[in-house]
Amino acid sequence: MINKTHPITEKLLTNGLDLSQKLLNLLTSEAESLRQHADSKTISDIASSKKETVSQLDQFSRQMTQVLATEKLEMSPSGIDEYFKKAETVNLNTSRSTSLWQEIISVSKQCKLLNEKNGASINLLAQHTHRSLQLLKGKSQQATTYGRDGSTYSDRLSNTLVSV
Repeated sequence: MINKTHPITEKLLTNGLDLSQKLLNLLTSEAESLRQHADSKTISDIASSKKETVSQLDQFSRQMTQVLATEKLEMSPSGIDEYFKKAETVNLNTSRSTSLWQEIISVSKQCKLLNEKNGASINLLAQHTHRSLQLLKGKSQQATTYGRDGSTYSDRLSNTLVSV
């Protein structure tokens, strides 16, 4: 069966690498947009494209899971390695598919790191926006105190400075 699935696997891996690189490009655009304080529509458009790309990557993962299942293997790094070993035992050339897989892993790690950085940037911007709104509402800078039981209490005094 692996004789029939290996060519399909190479096509799937090529598609998976293209999608992974597309996601990396979107994350890079998002990072640049955040650095340049782009408008919310630009960031929203990028987020929408990321969501679609991630959905396509999920489809790729499901398809790879099906291919591996034909060899009674799981969709995991060890399952992929075992798949390549099985292919080599029947004299299939796995150099291209192995290379594609390694590149997917590398790009995925870059995506993960960049996504975490972008998330931290967005979180920081959200905190600044929240603080600005609190100041406009006349609320103090959230002084937090602790009760005897360890629960936190925030200062909630409000003198509205601006009414919208």
